[in-house]
Amino acid sequence: MSGQRRGPIAEIPALTREELRLRGIEQPDFVYISGDAYVDHPSFGAAIIARVLQSRGYSVAMIAQPDWHSAEPFRAMGRPRLAFLVSSGNLDSMVNHYSVAKRRRTEDSYTPGGRAGSRPDRAVIVYANRCREAYPNVPIVIGGLEASLRRFAHYDYWDDRVRHSVLYDAGADLLLYGMGERSIVELADALDAGTPVREIRTIRGSCYRVNSLEELSGDSVLLPSFMEVATDKKAYARAFSLQSAEQDAVTGRRLVQAHEKGFLVANPPQPPLSQAEMDAVYALPFTRKPHPVYREHIPALDEVAFSVTSSRGCFGGCSFCALTFHQGRVVQARSHGSILAEVRRLTQDPDFKGYIHDVGGPTANFRQPACKKQLTQGVCRDRQCIGYRPCGNLEVSHSDYTALLKKLRSLPGVKKVFVRSGVRYDYVMYDRDDAFLRELVAHHVSGQLKVAPEHVSERVLRCMNKPSHALYERFEQRYMALCRQKGREQYLVPYLMSSHPGAELSDAIELACFLKKKGIRPQQVQDFYPTPGTLSTCMYHTGLDPRSMQRVYVARTPEEKAMQRALMQYYLPKNFAVIRKALRRAGREDLIGAGRDCLVPPERGGERGKPGGNVPKRGGRYLHSPRRLV
Repeated sequence: MSGQRRGPIAEIPALTREELRLRGIEQPDFVYISGDAYVDHPSFGAAIIARVLQSRGYSVAMIAQPDWHSAEPFRAMGRPRLAFLVSSGNLDSMVNHYSVAKRRRTEDSYTPGGRAGSRPDRAVIVYANRCREAYPNVPIVIGGLEASLRRFAHYDYWDDRVRHSVLYDAGADLLLYGMGERSIVELADALDAGTPVREIRTIRGSCYRVNSLEELSGDSVLLPSFMEVATDKKAYARAFSLQSAEQDAVTGRRLVQAHEKGFLVANPPQPPLSQAEMDAVYALPFTRKPHPVYREHIPALDEVAFSVTSSRGCFGGCSFCALTFHQGRVVQARSHGSILAEVRRLTQDPDFKGYIHDVGGPTANFRQPACKKQLTQGVCRDRQCIGYRPCGNLEVSHSDYTALLKKLRSLPGVKKVFVRSGVRYDYVMYDRDDAFLRELVAHHVSGQLKVAPEHVSERVLRCMNKPSHALYERFEQRYMALCRQKGREQYLVPYLMSSHPGAELSDAIELACFLKKKGIRPQQVQDFYPTPGTLSTCMYHTGLDPRSMQRVYVARTPEEKAMQRALMQYYLPKNFAVIRKALRRAGREDLIGAGRDCLVPPERGGERGKPGGNVPKRGGRYLHSPRRLV
């Protein structure tokens, strides 16, 4: 023991050696390496982990966005007493760096000034290797989204191949996956008690390596090996199905996957935090500001500066979302008292103008588990709570969320409370009481409500595990009727996606015809982006739906992806030639012409003719949807 531990620390985690000196800390317990600039806000994972450790008396020194070209910057805070903690930041570093077309992004919203290039590709691997070079015998623990979703052998879109578990590539000692508050405290206490890191093998939500199966006791589920999944797409799909089935704190079993050198072992997930535990996390003394060392604005703070997290977890089950592998399907909610206290603190901020930008989570209107049995018997292995069709046991209620929003907007100093994180319109429609939708329309929409139908083709929606398009049409009618009834000029912004597995050219044309009929002109469109940990990525790589092992069509060529994307922006003259080619390939020449239902004019009409590329002005029926990171 160093004798330096102390009670809860109010100060923001240190980013300089001078800060450590002024606090009387000669050697920090942990040195946290992060790919993001440090923002002391609970929407940033590094801030939560650092503050939780501080609350337990551990000192944390942050090295944010170090220069990775040598090991020297990783020695800036000295040798940590217990361990290095390594994270790429709030996003996977490859998603942060590259568009779906694999073009390098020119901005990084988690960096001062929004500049790109302040972190390496595959940041977890690079940072962990530099930590090992800096202090060879210090334990290295990796975590955060990038590590969490790459914990098994996984398909990597950027390399177009199956890569090892990131635990192997990083050469780290331990990987913590999921939301890490409980895991990090268990780890810190074990290391502080003198337990060697190689002997820490019982923490839920952790992964480690063994040389042989003889080192394990008790039951395990053996996954197809790295060698199998790297060469056999059916084996990859089977592995994904097994991983998905065990992602539950109640019923999940330990998973083991052979690699070329030994075995990866993944313990079952941590149980969801209780309401009291969540309240305690969000009551920690976050400043909600960037560290004072920064002189330039950090753009990622804009959307969350005056937003409040009310829940975690999601039982939505969208195929292209990795939340099941990170936050889990069981919804956890903070108490009203905790959220009200946070908003009261916000009203004291000199920069607060009276507007709460959002109150939500992965899905804003999920404030309770899908059914009561999830907490005691676990989530179902063989069915989804909600998706193309809802489970018969789904319990639908917005009463708690509606009551919370009413309380928040009545607080002194609060002018308006918006709901901007995703609202599941299907869950709204399944509620026999429309009080929430009425309240939403009357008080909580800032001109436009963002919802995610994603597509109109029933075939594609089944692959996406999204509800039938007919349900979206009914929601649209109900929402617009309430807007008229309330005398409010408010619109829907539908998120839509091209080139998702299952989507053929005929499906893209069906979507384009829907957009044309409704007068929707998306300014930006979202191509499906294969990212680690999602069912859709498994479909993309294997051409199989792992739920049924049936073949799934996948648009792979840049040409077809460009066609599907162009069809969503049917009104732009620059897209006319590509769309004509797509329509002819699909045998839909009837949609080329000057008729009302035609998507593009004939060549002789010229690329300057109607339908034109002008964007409808504000006040038109639909507004544009912003670019969305998936």
